[in-house]
Amino acid sequence: MRGLVYHGPGRTSWDTVPDPVIEEGTDAIVRVDATTVCRSDLHIRRGDLPEVKPGTVLGHEAVGEVVEVGRGVRTRRAGHQVIVSSVSSCGHCPSCHDAMYGQCRGGGGRIMGQEIDGTQAEFVRVPFADSSTHRRPLYLPLDEAVLLAELLPTAYEVGVRNGHVGPGDTVVVVGAGPVGLAAVVLARLYSPRRVVAVDLSPSRLASATRMGAHAAELPGRMVAELSEGPGADVVIEAAGDPDSFVLATRVVRAGGHIANIGMHGKPATLHLEALWRKNVTISTGQVDTSSTPWLLDLLSYGRLTVFPLVTHRFPLGRMEDAYEVFAHGPDTGALKVVLHRELPELSP
Repeated sequence: MRGLVYHGPGRTSWDTVPDPVIEEGTDAIVRVDATTVCRSDLHIRRGDLPEVKPGTVLGHEAVGEVVEVGRGVRTRRAGHQVIVSSVSSCGHCPSCHDAMYGQCRGGGGRIMGQEIDGTQAEFVRVPFADSSTHRRPLYLPLDEAVLLAELLPTAYEVGVRNGHVGPGDTVVVVGAGPVGLAAVVLARLYSPRRVVAVDLSPSRLASATRMGAHAAELPGRMVAELSEGPGADVVIEAAGDPDSFVLATRVVRAGGHIANIGMHGKPATLHLEALWRKNVTISTGQVDTSSTPWLLDLLSYGRLTVFPLVTHRFPLGRMEDAYEVFAHGPDTGALKVVLHRELPELSP
């Protein structure tokens, strides 16, 4: 088969690699029908995660068809259409019992595309298939289903849920990239009074308005409005930039919540001299994907409109092109790029 192989900082290639095989009885082999690229993949390709060894196939999000299962797999069989979670869960350790699958102590966690070969390939080995995949309804398009592998659970669990968004709240989402826009969509489920998206990119501010933000602002204007008033009840930091984190601390109200989603590659300053008296709660974390079944129901019942998040489609063989388009999203207009085994006719 072929897959996107990491060769060290700044170097990847679409190469022929060995076909995956069942290694444990709980494994499944899945044919990848759709996969995508996320910001953490860009960090890995740049060399920001030295634990990822050269020779690793990248990627951790996929939708596809089960082609083989190990003898210990109970709920999946060949022919099942599944969503492959970005987080592998053994299903038995204390962390998994607490639905903290990202902290799995039984051999799971965020291992795909990092410790083991990932999903940016024609086939992938999925550990703990019973608890690390979800059945995809055939009527749910691949482009929407693949967002359930990581993007939507991240926006909900780490942003909306950790931020305690509630009715009547003023919610500010700093960073209108894919995860920030998903947070805009999901925050609206809780009837906030106002959702404000903040970004430096005019195209992404326009996308935020289309995705349901009540306002889309440049940082300066938003800071002037909120920092001089009561402030925001919830600030979701979805940019992963030191300046955006400082911005979040400036606009949150006394007693408010800051939910950090952004993946920070360098230090961010915590201005406790300005925050200690404000009773602010700051949460951080990584996705567990415990909310995927609920989000899948919302998509299935038409409660979420997320298809505009997918802006570019490529065949699997153009993985390098997809990376470049996604990496320059503010310039290319890319939000989510999805790669298909068979490119749908609606492809641009």
